[in-house]
Amino acid sequence: MLAVSLIAALPVQAQESVTAVTEAVAVTTDEGTVTEAVTVAVEEAAPSDGPSLEDRVADIEAYFNNVDRPSGDASKIKVPGPGHNAWQMISTALVLFMTLPGLALFYGGLVRSKNVLSVLAMCLGVAGLVTILWWAVGYSLTFSGGNAFIGDTAQRFFTGMAPGNVGAGYYWISDYMWAMFQLSFAIITPALIFGATAERMKFSAVLLFTLIWMFVVYFPLAHMVWAVNGFMCGPLNADAGIKAIDFAGGTVVHMSSGWSALVLCMILGPRLGFGKVPMPPHSMVLVMIGTGMLFVGWFGFNAGSALGSDALSSNAFATTLLAAMTAGFVWGMLEWVLRGKPSVLGFCSGVVAGLVVITPGAGFVTPTSAVIMGALGGIVPFLAVVYLKRALGYDDALDTFGIHAVGGTLGAILTGVFADPAVNGVLSSMNLMDGLVMNQLKACALTIVLSVVATTIIALIVKFTIGLRPTQDEESEGLDTVDHGEEGYLFEK
Repeated sequence: MLAVSLIAALPVQAQESVTAVTEAVAVTTDEGTVTEAVTVAVEEAAPSDGPSLEDRVADIEAYFNNVDRPSGDASKIKVPGPGHNAWQMISTALVLFMTLPGLALFYGGLVRSKNVLSVLAMCLGVAGLVTILWWAVGYSLTFSGGNAFIGDTAQRFFTGMAPGNVGAGYYWISDYMWAMFQLSFAIITPALIFGATAERMKFSAVLLFTLIWMFVVYFPLAHMVWAVNGFMCGPLNADAGIKAIDFAGGTVVHMSSGWSALVLCMILGPRLGFGKVPMPPHSMVLVMIGTGMLFVGWFGFNAGSALGSDALSSNAFATTLLAAMTAGFVWGMLEWVLRGKPSVLGFCSGVVAGLVVITPGAGFVTPTSAVIMGALGGIVPFLAVVYLKRALGYDDALDTFGIHAVGGTLGAILTGVFADPAVNGVLSSMNLMDGLVMNQLKACALTIVLSVVATTIIALIVKFTIGLRPTQDEESEGLDTVDHGEEGYLFEK
């Protein structure tokens, strides 16, 4: 037997980093089989500062579960996760689709034909203005540092942000997509307000009101409800002054716009001929198309607020569909019983009301609770639109208050009633169940006070500077030609 050493053939320096391993090797020759002892050099692996194989596998598991990476900053996949980020991109497009063209067509069909373009221009103008404000400083005021009531300006012009960064919104979505997703919410919120003032508010007044309202109402309220240090952000802030929950914008979007709409339409005054001249929707076809677009877009609104494609987003998707369809059916049946016929407008209004009611609770309640909330969403806003408006005499032209303020407030309260820790574990981990209904009531009260007081002041500022309304002759002619020099429909005479 011959001992063969391969280590001796290595340079001296290399010998220091290897381990000698001796194995018995059988070699077959013409003379027979000979067993030799062979010693080989096995290089030792250099120590690594990166995550281990187990850590990397755990990070992949975290991606599938939509939770944080166990290896933290050392992770080899500290980038947006393809699936979750793709869903966030789709959700952002869906929410933008709610405004352009969903809300534009829904509101546009509800007004008279001489004002249809004024509604479309309002949606486009508000979207453009809010986008610039959001990029310049709005995002920063909403989500960057600050105190419990408002953020700071550290991230103005998206300073410090990058498309490959994650964590601003959630673990697996790009910081850019988080900012764009929230922008789509900021766009639709003020646009909802002007449904109440349709056909009688100058375009210049719409833009000036929006400019001020975003800084005084929307940015602070969104910060209080959704920022990690927000005053009403129960799921993220253990020290929140009001430990409320709002999954997708019951207070931030619907209550703020709806209550502001009531105040603004009352200060503005009714349309010429209101209560004396019939003012039916000029195109129920557009209303139906717009409703469908709002409905489809709302899945991005609610399911997208799960910030990932996971079980929670599936729950939000299911509860959204169930509540909306239930409310639409209930509203239509109420019309049939109380008014003789179920109208397309009634079905559409009910669907939107159901969507509004489920928004704050989509990721907190079960499907069965969503059906109950949808049924109530078809009843309570119906009573506000059909009877309360008539009793009080205010001209909420497109029922923004009746659906968004009443429905949003109802939804926020019912979310406290039906919230279930089995649906969303944050209710248990942050100890939110104790006193939740009372906290929801407090959040509603603060939202109403902020919206009403601020809107009153802003409306009066606009009124006494550039004016809110066109002249009576201009209003009679229609805002399409007066404000925009165009007509929605050109028919040969």
